[in-house]
Amino acid sequence: MHRITLIPGDGIGPEVASAVVRIIGASGAQIEWEEHIAGQQALDKYGKTLPDELIESIRRNQVGLKGPITTPVGKGFTSVNVGLRKALDLYANLRPIRALPNIPCRNPDLNIVIVRENTESLYSGIEHEVVPGVIESLKIITEKASTMIARFAFEFAKSEGRKKITCTHKANIMKMSDGLFIRSVHAVSEGYPEIAYDTQIIDAACMNLVMKPENFDVLVLPNLYGDIVSDLCAGLVGGLGVVGAANLGHDIGVFEAVHGSAPDIAGQGIANPIGQIWCAAMMLEFLGDAPDADTQRFRSAAAAIMKAIEHVCANGPRTGDMGGKAKTVEMGKAIAEAI
Repeated sequence: MHRITLIPGDGIGPEVASAVVRIIGASGAQIEWEEHIAGQQALDKYGKTLPDELIESIRRNQVGLKGPITTPVGKGFTSVNVGLRKALDLYANLRPIRALPNIPCRNPDLNIVIVRENTESLYSGIEHEVVPGVIESLKIITEKASTMIARFAFEFAKSEGRKKITCTHKANIMKMSDGLFIRSVHAVSEGYPEIAYDTQIIDAACMNLVMKPENFDVLVLPNLYGDIVSDLCAGLVGGLGVVGAANLGHDIGVFEAVHGSAPDIAGQGIANPIGQIWCAAMMLEFLGDAPDADTQRFRSAAAAIMKAIEHVCANGPRTGDMGGKAKTVEMGKAIAEAI
């Protein structure tokens, strides 16, 4: 039995989290859930959006599964996601982008991976008012963080048999900050001669991803660019509802769907749970790599979940974003039964 911190989140979070708990149970993985709240709920109860108990729970368990949490736009508290990544040094965001059966996609064999630096750049959140009407926001790029994410990307590519890494940047304009990023990645690339390496300016990369995404394999990007590009790539395979993600540190992993809390449809039971379920499969793969884990059981469960997702996409019910009318519970039930 492995204990995992569960953060259901808000909005549609509890709905998709409930489907995930059911599916992991069906997979045969032995999981004990330790549930915590964050965001507005935690602010109301504890006076802070990231309670100490939550951070301590993830540090103790080393694994967390997180639902979406609403971040106020242009006001209110800062992003819980960003705070969680900083508090736990979850420096790498990993987002696999893969076409699923029977979901409209111009490239049915598309299979690329976004590796995003997760702790700095403009997401450092260092802002101040210079004078009324003028706001300054600082972009922080360090050699240490840039080198760490580059090494993560190349090690990931090597372990997965990937052949090429593309580093995206805007060093033609931000010559010092993005310049440091690409110099750091290039330095790491020299230690992996078996992996092809190139760079693209971010705007050109976005155009090329839309026109010929099959030309990419693994992309490594600074924080803000990675956030934007990963959502762009999700659009290539059916939208945010069908993509998962992992936030990884040296010993800790927190897994979360890439979509938001969608308060406009919360409580209606129509959210697509596939993205969150994919996160669960990634989480079980992560557990399968732990030295004290029941490796085979976790990896088998992860493979069974992904196979079930593909089966249901090809043959089963479909939620509204996929062109169908299925409810969240129906999708979860169908995937659990497919397992």
